[in-house]
Amino acid sequence: MANVVGAPSGNLVESGIETDATAYWNLDNLSLIELAVSRQEGFLTVDGALVTETGKRTGRSPKDKFIVNEPTTSQDVNWGDINISTEKEVFDRLKKQVLEYLSQREELFIQDLYCGAEESEALSIRVINESAWHSAFARNMFVRPTSEQLESHSPQFTVYHAPKFEADDDDLNSECFVIVNYELGEVIIGGTRYAGEIKKSIFSVMNLILPRKGILPMHCSANTNGENTAVFFGLSGTGKTTLSADPKRALIGDDEHGWGANGVFNFEGGCYAKLINLSEEDEPEIFATTKRKGTVLENIIVDSDGVPDFSDTTKTENTRGSYPIEAIANRTLDSKGGHPENVIFLTCDAFGVLPPISRLSASQAAYHFISGYTAKVAGTEVGVTEPEATFSACFGEPFMPMHPGVYADLLSKKMAEHGSTAWLINTGWSGGSYGVGKRMKIKHTRAMLNAALDGALNNVEFTKDERFGFDIPTSCPGVPSEVLIPKQTWTNDDEYDITANKLVDMFNKNFERYSQGVSAEVNASAPNAA
Repeated sequence: MANVVGAPSGNLVESGIETDATAYWNLDNLSLIELAVSRQEGFLTVDGALVTETGKRTGRSPKDKFIVNEPTTSQDVNWGDINISTEKEVFDRLKKQVLEYLSQREELFIQDLYCGAEESEALSIRVINESAWHSAFARNMFVRPTSEQLESHSPQFTVYHAPKFEADDDDLNSECFVIVNYELGEVIIGGTRYAGEIKKSIFSVMNLILPRKGILPMHCSANTNGENTAVFFGLSGTGKTTLSADPKRALIGDDEHGWGANGVFNFEGGCYAKLINLSEEDEPEIFATTKRKGTVLENIIVDSDGVPDFSDTTKTENTRGSYPIEAIANRTLDSKGGHPENVIFLTCDAFGVLPPISRLSASQAAYHFISGYTAKVAGTEVGVTEPEATFSACFGEPFMPMHPGVYADLLSKKMAEHGSTAWLINTGWSGGSYGVGKRMKIKHTRAMLNAALDGALNNVEFTKDERFGFDIPTSCPGVPSEVLIPKQTWTNDDEYDITANKLVDMFNKNFERYSQGVSAEVNASAPNAA
């Protein structure tokens, strides 16, 4: 029988683990970090944050993620290269190995938590780890139960996390695996120390469970001023975290939300922020979280005085910080907000074609939501500077088990029901593509966003974009009018037309994957070359 420390709400035997190990149940994250240091899983910065390393896997492993093909969900999953199927036999075989491995550990760490701040929709979860710092991460990232909730907690999903267990199985692509079994309510993770796999696996679970209830799961940030709520969709590098952090608006959450009957609610109890080039001047609230006890820093270089260097990407550019939502002072106390008045799609268009701000119709919103577009500059290590288009359906395709059209239909329905307005904001280049034009000034982007949220654009004149069809304001408070129409910022009209038509072609080729699963109105919102 395990030697129990902490406040258990169950036992390991019911989770399939029979062991004499010391089982640490529901410890607070400061106690877990103290254990992590004593177990040499990491060390403390000068300010007391825990510094850890994830080893060779410094990000997600999408090719090693599988969903068990079983009858309760097989008809709902959009099977393919993103949602890769595996059989029950493979899951059962690996689960047995994982349980045997965990049973042989001298210490185990268990957290009973929730995913979802809306109590009626919260998913009760149990996370079983072999390491203290991963347990601290889980406690930071999910919703922590009250002592009363803990007494009645019964997990609907259990995550078995064995980061140091490396599989040798012909049915896998590597020694790493993340496998979700919806029928059993279980996730097994092995062969990777990247902590993000824990939270993203449960996020993916929510993305299949909630649409069945008419609730839209969203890979977005959200904020509110109490009366006016906004959600921000955007891929990495588009400004999602930066623009949703507003001193005049309280943060609801920075990554994962649901839109239900009562409005928006955060899935998480914390934040998992990218820290590359983090500065106190640009992001003071996030910077402050790195100087507190309880924060977990991943793959950060620290100098001899214990001070982190966020510009050093020696280990990875995907440096991260995990901290509880309470570390952000300007936040909603219940991690909830009303129905969004504004839905913001953020893109960093390195082609310099898309307007800095435009208003979308309902069908255009669905089209661009499914497209999930941004553009990145190719790696200079091969001497290529031409931008590369990136499309990720619903701005989070790796985590969306269903067809993107399901989520787009829900978004359209919610927006129509609550009168929401959709905006596309380009934080990328103006006056030319990367290498010729310049990046949009953050102060101008912030002014355009504020104007959209505050209603300052409601009565201005708009013009139609000749290719994409959405409405572009011809004036905006605090923004020079000449930057609002992209073509007018280019010195060569012919070059603009060639580049714009090229981007249109990229959109259309990408959308071919989804055209059979969306309405005629959405398909008709595709851009046209001019």
